[in-house]
This record gives sequence, C-alpha cells and structure tokens, in this order.
Amino acid sequence: MSHIAVIGAGISGITTAYALSLKGYQVTVIDRLRYPAMETSFANGGQLSACNAEVWNSRSTILKGLKWMMRKDAPLLFNPKPSWHKYSWMAQFVGAISGYERNTVDTVKLAITARENLYQWAKDENIDFDLEQRGILHIYHTPGGFESGKKVSQLLQKGGLERRTVTNEEIHQIEPALQGTYYGGFFTPSDATGDIHKYTRGLANACAKRGVKFLQDTEVLGIDCGPPHRIQLRTGEGAEAHTHTLSVDSLVVCAGVGSRHLAHMLGDYINIYPVKGYSISVYLDTPEAQHAAPWVSLLDEEAKIVTSRLGKDRLRVAGTAEYNGANKDIRADRIAPLTNWTRRNFHDAATDRVVPWAGLRPMMPDMMPRVKAGSRPGVYYNTGHGHLGWTLSAATAQIITEVIAQNERQSAPAQFATSPAAAAAPAAAHSARPADTQSLDPVHRESHDPRPV
Repeated sequence: MSHIAVIGAGISGITTAYALSLKGYQVTVIDRLRYPAMETSFANGGQLSACNAEVWNSRSTILKGLKWMMRKDAPLLFNPKPSWHKYSWMAQFVGAISGYERNTVDTVKLAITARENLYQWAKDENIDFDLEQRGILHIYHTPGGFESGKKVSQLLQKGGLERRTVTNEEIHQIEPALQGTYYGGFFTPSDATGDIHKYTRGLANACAKRGVKFLQDTEVLGIDCGPPHRIQLRTGEGAEAHTHTLSVDSLVVCAGVGSRHLAHMLGDYINIYPVKGYSISVYLDTPEAQHAAPWVSLLDEEAKIVTSRLGKDRLRVAGTAEYNGANKDIRADRIAPLTNWTRRNFHDAATDRVVPWAGLRPMMPDMMPRVKAGSRPGVYYNTGHGHLGWTLSAATAQIITEVIAQNERQSAPAQFATSPAAAAAPAAAHSARPADTQSLDPVHRESHDPRPV
C-alpha cells in the first residue's frame, strides 16, 4: 500500500490516520506540537452532539451578532477591525444563507453516522474517555427562542435524529441538579459527551501500535508536489532544530485553522477562519460539589453555553464565539460568563478550582467540512469542521479514506482494479458514508470525483 502523510494531530488528523491504517496504508502523522491533541482538541465542550448540527448561516445569527457587538460578555463577539480574510469570509457566510436547511440536514446525517464509528473504535482499542451516554438537554428561557428551536428540531428530525419536546417539569426530571425555571426544551437521548483529549490521545496510541509513525514537534516548511510529494520539515527548536525531507505518495491536510495556509502552498483555496471558543473545567473536589453538578449534558440556547460531565470530579462548561483572527488569548471578560452561569445554575458545584482554556474552531463560511481531493494528484483535505470537529470526525475520516482508495483503484492497472479484493472495497467503504456525501462540499459538487477540483 502507498505511504500517506496526515498533516495535523488533532481529532480530524488522528481519526484519519486510524481509518487509513485500518485499510493497510503506511501512515505518517506530522504535527508542529510535541503531543497530539494539544490545540482545538484539548478542552472543547465535550459534546458528541448531532442535536447541535444546525449551521449558523441565518439572518437571525447576523442580527444577534450586530446586537451583541458592543457587549464584551456577549455569546458572539465580532472584532470589526479591518481584515480582508475576515470580511471576505463574512461575505461568503452571508452568501451561504440559502443553503441553511440543506446543510443542516446533511450535517445531522453525518453526525449520526460518525458516532457509530467513534464508539466502535473506542471499544476496539479499549479507550476510556469519560463517555456518558445520557443524552443532551436543550433548554430555552423564552417563547420566541423555543419556537425557533421547534423549527430547528424539524430539520434535525428530517435528518433522522430522534428528539422530543420537554416541559419545564420534564427538564428538571431529566436533570434534577439544574436550577431555575424554563419555558421548555428539547431532549436528544442518543447524543453523548466525553473528553476529546483523552479520546484523541487514546486513538493516537492505538495508531502507533498499528504502525503509524508520528513526527511531532515538526513544522511543515514547504511541499514539492509530485507524486511522490516531498515535504520539507523542521523538527525541534533552537540549536536542536534540524531540517529534513519526507517523501510520500499522498498527503491529507487535517491541520485545523492551519489548513488554509497549507492549501495555499498546494495551490488550493480552503477559506477557513479561526473562530475562538472558550471553556472552563470545573473541578468537583468534594462529594457535595459532585452531587450538585449535572450528569446530563446541557445546551442553554440563550446563553450559548454547553456542559459535559467528565467523570465524577470534572464539569466542562463551554461557549461563546469570537471572530478575532488567530488570537488565542484567554480573556477574563469572556471566561466570567461561563463561571457565573455555572454558579447561577449549580450553586453548590464549587467554582474555587476552575481551569480556563481557549481554542480556535476551523470554520468554513458555509459551516461544512471540506472532505475532498485537491487540485493536484495525491493531495486531499479533511478539515474545516468548525464547532463539530469531534462530532463529525469519525465519519469524515472514513469518507476521505474511501476517496483515496477509490482514486488509487482507478489509477492502478486494470487487472488490480478488477480483482475480487478491489471489487469488494467500494461496498465496504460505502457502508460508512451518509446518504449524500457530496453534500459535504456543496461549493464543489465534484469533490468525490477523482479528477482535480
């Protein structure tokens, strides 16, 4: 089998490496940090949430963003400082409003497919990642918000998701620790939560056992496209740094917000923008605090805050979206709403030991991941998953693996393409795909065609 480089060791890169290794490929993972899962896959909200598949391209999102611009603690914050990348991205975001319904339905289909693979891989590799399969409870404070949620529920149900309406009384029955009174909500019993960092590191260890090689602490300096593709690398820092070249048959870009720069190196345009999100990890050090914290995952629509219980002694609380470029600063005024929300809703879940974090979501203007072949032979992309990287990763990894295998079969000698093993491969790969994988890239409908795009 051919040698494939996967650039990026976050959840998308590691799931891609694992899926490729299952197909028998020789795989090398390249990442600029010393360990896998140290950036956006480090401390996200923890939800495996098909119920959060709604894309953001709507007029209501834009109106809310304009209203919130002057509030430092707003759920969505937009820095108006001029930037061609930011404003061109926003123009494309507005242009994608027409695809809102289609993209939402496609995303929920993909999310449902993904979790089957994700759970199976964890079982196969004995990965403990604090999985809680207790569902996700979506809560609303106002009639207007609840009515908007009803419309979203109809789209999610169209995509095949089981979701039911719940009253204030039922909300408190599902999660007794939750305080306050709510207009209503929706409950998705099939959704789950867990620790993305533990999962990614566990799957990375499984990859290593399967023979996948890791080049950590390694920066991509340049790529000479072939095939074979020659990737110029620098490993280490300072006086210990050294440059070297890796030759591979193919490469897959899974580098999160760094994918835009790598795509430019490769002659492609992947318009990812970094949208910062924040989280806090609340350590529950006493039995009283553990009892007071929720076990069922929550999504507060008005505050745009989510929770995940990570074992008995941790609660992850996450939210907000900040359009402010590649800025990873952890701002106190953005962390405070998360802490205050926790104190207000779970007063006895002590917040005396809270660890803040910020990460950059790799978002495409239409909120759809790019899972496709590049413009040059042997170049592929699995990136741009936005706020649903973990939720979608196990499906997009399977899809890009199938695309690579299909292209290799079509470029192989005829006798190989018609062999029994080759004939069986497409059917096996197809079983891991959602009903319409082309919808992953609505801008490039030919994305699964082996020809250049």
